[in-house]
Amino acid sequence: MNFMELKKTFIAYLVILHCLIIAISNYLVQFPVVVFGLDYTIGTFTFPIIVLATDLTVRLSGSSNARKVIAIAFIPAFIISFYFADFRIAIASVAAYSLGQLLDVYVFSKVREKIGDKGLSLSPKWYLAPIVSTFFAQLIDTYLFYGIAFNNSSDEFMRDNWITIANNDFVLKLIICYLAFLPIYVLILNRSFIYIKNKAF
Repeated sequence: MNFMELKKTFIAYLVILHCLIIAISNYLVQFPVVVFGLDYTIGTFTFPIIVLATDLTVRLSGSSNARKVIAIAFIPAFIISFYFADFRIAIASVAAYSLGQLLDVYVFSKVREKIGDKGLSLSPKWYLAPIVSTFFAQLIDTYLFYGIAFNNSSDEFMRDNWITIANNDFVLKLIICYLAFLPIYVLILNRSFIYIKNKAF
């Protein structure tokens, strides 16, 4: 398999991954859950995986391919979201997903450029790009999604509590991304580098 074929396969798998995560998260976001006395939805625990996938895409194959994944995943993500949830949640999902992930790609790339973090190898300040981009991506994604999906919604509980849930959701997503996904990020990156190197040569 040559490098171009490998890249196409990589993008295809990422599109499928994005669509699956969106579908699962949009279904689970309809179910409130209380954790340590705070209101969340179950979808809080699944959606942050997309940020990890997007950041890895930028590092492994460039920002243009990351934007391509987001663009390709947009329509199937909407169809899947509409099937598993309702029309309003589907609209909220694709709007928040698209803007949040495009912002993630932009900020991630700019921070990497600023600190001189190039290529697949990790620089001493490698963690700055995913930390900063994750913060802004989750900020936009979380509040845009809940605002569109549940502001003046027919779901009485979510209508009355969406801001509180969004606040809790945002903080928990950051904790999940920073404490759980950053170590996974390094592990996947190292394994991906070895895989690409072996397949490309």
